[in-house]
Amino acid sequence: MEQKFRFAIDRGGTFTDVFAKCPNGKIRVLKLLSEDPQHYKDAPTEGIRRILQEETGRAVDSDGHVDNSLVEWIRMGTTVATNALLERKGEKMAFVVNKGFRDILLIGNQARPKIFDLNIRRPEILYSEVVEVNCRVIPRLDGKCELGELARQWKTVEGHTGEKFYVTQELDVEEVRRSLLAVKEKGIDSVAVALAHSYTYFGHELKIGEIAREIGFKHVSLSHQVIAMVRIVPRGFTSCADAYLTPHVKRYVEGFCKGFKNNLRGTRVLFMQSDGGLTPMENFNGARAILSGPAGGVVGYAVTTWQKETDLPVIGFDMGGTSTDVSRFAGTYEHVYESTTAGVTIQAPQLDVNTVAAGGGSMLFFRSGMFVVGPESAGAHPGPACYKKGGPLTVTDANLVLGRLLPEFFPKIFGPDEDSPLDKEESQRSFADLTRRINAFLSEEKGGGKVRSK
Repeated sequence: MEQKFRFAIDRGGTFTDVFAKCPNGKIRVLKLLSEDPQHYKDAPTEGIRRILQEETGRAVDSDGHVDNSLVEWIRMGTTVATNALLERKGEKMAFVVNKGFRDILLIGNQARPKIFDLNIRRPEILYSEVVEVNCRVIPRLDGKCELGELARQWKTVEGHTGEKFYVTQELDVEEVRRSLLAVKEKGIDSVAVALAHSYTYFGHELKIGEIAREIGFKHVSLSHQVIAMVRIVPRGFTSCADAYLTPHVKRYVEGFCKGFKNNLRGTRVLFMQSDGGLTPMENFNGARAILSGPAGGVVGYAVTTWQKETDLPVIGFDMGGTSTDVSRFAGTYEHVYESTTAGVTIQAPQLDVNTVAAGGGSMLFFRSGMFVVGPESAGAHPGPACYKKGGPLTVTDANLVLGRLLPEFFPKIFGPDEDSPLDKEESQRSFADLTRRINAFLSEEKGGGKVRSK
């Protein structure tokens, strides 16, 4: 079999790292800004193109598409879903639930992580609209509950698990159609459906999904397909996360494919999932992509740093441009099946990684007398002020000015020709502007006082 190129890529919010194993055994490593529209449309595609061009001299076809016939496989971990959740840049979506359960996700599970905290924060919601559908099934508890004549009027159905249910209210198809059309007219193209007991009896969910697709919704997340579990609250949260993130993830995957000849047909493309496993790109979805990038980091350091002889646990600290991830490995991968990321609880297998919206690209603000960091990120475009693109002040700029970040050891990929180092002078000018604004505020609000230096 002819040897081909193999690529492993980490596509973060700020930087993209490309690792390539060439047919002759040569190893190539390349770092690019994840977004740099002046020079390329997609960083992973550009990284692959550059390496193929330098190694073979024939990376693209006559239409400008990368020739993937030279590539055996591509494996990628990405923080596209993570960052969309952290920055709330997912798809506008609606939540469909049984009538009377409109606020079930707003109420949540009433958990109190800090039982004496007087400032109780409700779980965050991702949906923009709620559609209540008048349908209901209840468990048939033969011999345990007498329903008399009423039960004889109800149809009995059997769930996927063998449990039997009464259909106390059939689905009104026309009412569902009208309700979903009203939501569609508001510009919503994604919908999540979570009904009571649909973990086992999902006939109503399937019908609602069918109607939504007929109407023209671009994405439909049915809870029994996303995560078939008993509890409707975590099932609803996870379905909403899937509907919120999957369109965003799919758009990225489609855009990535468009850069290659024949949309990457014939090339094996795998994406890292939150649980540390790989999945074909057509199966890559939002609910299982939250920790795609961080999971790759856990697998990487677990393989390269943990030693069976010493049996010492290893702590992973991965600070990127948008988020920071902390994890632990002690010989086996630690998984959780319910986790909260950026205020959203998701029921799906994930490596035990704690993610916070604080990275090198976290923006620095002065608001109403307070110093604020993030959660907004400068990303890769325009990036921090020192990236020479007119970006805002960030944690990276602060570390650069304080001497904690040394430009000579940082990739020289900035400026119009992508060959300049970080611009410390630009960071200093931005801090000088911030200093003037702070002192002007102090002078106006407090009538003078101590002048702050930069």
